[in-house]
Amino acid sequence: MIATSLALPVAVPLLAAGSAILTGRRRALTRATVIAANLAVLALGAVLLHRTADGSVLTKEMGGWLPGVAIVFAADTFGALMLCTTSLLVVVCLVFAAATGDDRHPLFAPLTLLMSAGVYGALLTADLFNLFVLIEVMLAPSYALLTLTGGRARVSAGRLYLVVNLLASTLFLGGLAVLYGITGTLNLASLANAAREIPEVAVAGGILMLAMATKAAVVPLHGWLPRTYPAAGPAVTALFSGLLTKVGVYVIIRLYAVLYGGDPQWLWLVMAAALLTMVVGVLGAVGEHTMRSILTFHMVSQIGYILLGLALFTGAGLTATVFYLVQYVLVKAALLVCAGSVEAVRGDGRLDGGRLARREPLLALAFVVAAFSLAGLPPFSGFVAKLTLLRAAALDDAWLAVTLAVAVSLLTLLSMLKIWTGVFAGSGAPPVPADCGPARPERRAGPGLVWPAVVLASFSVLLGLGAEPLLVLSQTAAEGLLDTSTWVEAVRTP
Repeated sequence: MIATSLALPVAVPLLAAGSAILTGRRRALTRATVIAANLAVLALGAVLLHRTADGSVLTKEMGGWLPGVAIVFAADTFGALMLCTTSLLVVVCLVFAAATGDDRHPLFAPLTLLMSAGVYGALLTADLFNLFVLIEVMLAPSYALLTLTGGRARVSAGRLYLVVNLLASTLFLGGLAVLYGITGTLNLASLANAAREIPEVAVAGGILMLAMATKAAVVPLHGWLPRTYPAAGPAVTALFSGLLTKVGVYVIIRLYAVLYGGDPQWLWLVMAAALLTMVVGVLGAVGEHTMRSILTFHMVSQIGYILLGLALFTGAGLTATVFYLVQYVLVKAALLVCAGSVEAVRGDGRLDGGRLARREPLLALAFVVAAFSLAGLPPFSGFVAKLTLLRAAALDDAWLAVTLAVAVSLLTLLSMLKIWTGVFAGSGAPPVPADCGPARPERRAGPGLVWPAVVLASFSVLLGLGAEPLLVLSQTAAEGLLDTSTWVEAVRTP
């Protein structure tokens, strides 16, 4: 019964998208529909997580095709954790979108539901061609969401976003064609460890990884993200931060674990990309003068931390990666929701004339919690994540990685203090570029602007003070990535 429901995380948002189109401009009903659909997915994700918490894998064949040909959906601890995290994020961001007015366009709700369906499906599918289709289902609505209610700046950003992601998708499709030509299958379980045994498969897998690295904004393929995400609506940026690049990272982890079998000969390349991404991302934030532009560069930097655990490919490293990924989705979204709330209150996110903490103490508190967590300070979830990651790196004698990770954390803290000083505590930021335009009159932040940030930031406190349950689940997920035999066998014989 539970396995049969594996299609529901895709089916429910798709059906709700059709309903949202029919309700049209009846905004209250449409909002209720889109939130209810994602709450249903969150509830289902919780059930799947409960059933897979012991390392079990649930599978279901779709379409009635013969085994080996049929599309298989599979839920393990890692996939179920990500399903819960992403659906929770979508629900909170939808509430925030109602407050900012990002959802005022009648197509916002159906497009968000379509994007969510693609995300949820990508987390569950065990077929590479179906993965490609679901990623496109995720990306196609995102092109429209980026430019839905904007002017020339958003259209320009949308053009870059579209071109880069289409090129990455074309590259991914080409890699699939090469892989199918070599092996005759795109079932991921049938391809288990193939890249370790067949050099041509390793090359084809490298093409797939390169495409996903582009979508995940791994350095040096990151330049599109800081130039596009800040141009989107505040709620859309928060959604994108927790969904699109994180699906790319998730796929990289899954592919390396299953297709490459954790092949140690390529881990140096993953390590180099991880360290470069950490450093370049944090340095890119130095010259920025708005909240969202700074935070999007840190989005790049934090991807490096997640990849660092993969580069170690040990039990401790993968445990740290899973824990880091889950908590980071919520922390980064909290910061971007804070940035969006500041823009709604002040009219812009510039780092000048702040003192917002006096007028909006709850919003300021949410920012402090999320910012300290991003920098890795106790007692927040980011501290547990980075401590776990640093211990894993130290156990593997990766001292260069430890040194750079600590240095990047210190630079991250300086960036967060720069935002605090310029927006919440008072002025003192660098001169504002003239093309930022004049500031608009400030207003008070309503509950819809403040509470989404508070809710997301509160998870950082909960996961910091009560990290044990998530660490246990992360360890179970890591064991499933280190030894994929249970996942492979379940997918081969659903």
